[in-house]
Amino acid sequence: MGEPGHGTWQVRAVGAVRSGLTDIDAAPRQGDEGAPAAWVEVFSEVASAADGVAVGDRLVLLTWLDRADRTVTRVHPRGDDTLPLTGVFATRSPHRPNPVGLHPVTVTARDGLRLRVEPLEAVDGTPVIDIKVELGPPGRR
Repeated sequence: MGEPGHGTWQVRAVGAVRSGLTDIDAAPRQGDEGAPAAWVEVFSEVASAADGVAVGDRLVLLTWLDRADRTVTRVHPRGDDTLPLTGVFATRSPHRPNPVGLHPVTVTARDGLRLRVEPLEAVDGTPVIDIKVELGPPGRR
């Protein structure tokens, strides 16, 4: 019998990023480093999950960094070869065994199932695997 928690799980995209950022190497490393606004398209099969999301909401987007190298376990932080190799769990590297991106954003517009958010450093086409409201007023947690 294996270790508790070991196994395989299935995660499905609930939306996709639509952004002018298309080049991973040219994209900002973090949202607060000059990332632009972008749209998040929520897929119609989960449309009701977006009920209540409004302009001004602070959200945390979880994305699947589908272009990441999942074999990487150690990196030079921020790609700086002068820094020692460090385990990816101690960094924000997109290259990791399970490349989940974490993006705090603010909703600046809503058009049906499209949410305009900023700042967002994820590139165009990045799958969104969950959307969570930041801790806020009681009843929205």
